Amino acid sequence: HSGGGAARRGKMAAGKLPARVLELLFSYLDLPELLSCSLVCRHWHRCLEADENSEVWRSVCSRLLSDEAQGSDILCSLSSYKAKARALRHAWSSADCSRNVYIKRNGFTLHRNPIAQSTDGARAHIGFSEGRHAWEIWWEGPLGTVAVIGVATRRAPLQCQGYVALLGSDDQSWGWNLVDNNLLHSGEAAGSFPQCNNAPKYQIGERIRVILDMEDKTLAFERGYEFLGVAFRGLPKACLYPAVSAVYGNTEVTMVYLGKPLDG
Repeated sequence: HSGGGAARRGKMAAGKLPARVLELLFSYLDLPELLSCSLVCRHWHRCLEADENSEVWRSVCSRLLSDEAQGSDILCSLSSYKAKARALRHAWSSADCSRNVYIKRNGFTLHRNPIAQSTDGARAHIGFSEGRHAWEIWWEGPLGTVAVIGVATRRAPLQCQGYVALLGSDDQSWGWNLVDNNLLHSGEAAGSFPQCNNAPKYQIGERIRVILDMEDKTLAFERGYEFLGVAFRGLPKACLYPAVSAVYGNTEVTMVYLGKPLDG
């Protein structure tokens, strides 16, 4: 009984720590620990959430982000330190990709090794079963004959023989092939995209924004500031991960999680 009282007093004392002291303590923690701390009490939540460019988030970024990620324009679409730290947590997973793919030291770019007669994919660390989410993805090398971006469940394969549209090859993934502008699901072309005459071909380095709405069960795309439309409707009530599949040797694909999409 007395132990419970001591715990309550400890929690009350922690809830009254000055913000400057909390910021110093928080600056030593990693992202999952900080997320847990934000749930402890209102005071801690305010300290972490009120300023996304606070000393806490600046310190987290300087510790977790590589020099390359901090010094390049990879994260130029993100305006706060907190958003940059969150993007790293949502980046490609080195434990959930083809054996012919590795994640570069910047943490956001995958590199496909030059392996003949193989199609290779990757998924992000975190998938989504609710909410609305947006991320940017772009190719930094040749597309080859097939270059597909989209979403996949955990069950979708990430490697197969030959040069094929792996993402969209079964009922566990949905993809847009940037080479021929075809939508793919369950091994079949689900129509051309975007739905306009003479749609422009994808240009290497061009950032595509992917918008996943798990409330409406839709997947949409933007190019530049142009909304290209909804590509897929009726997505299942499952956990869907940002995903990609590539065939060209030494090509590279970068993905940056942006958070909740802005309306309009």
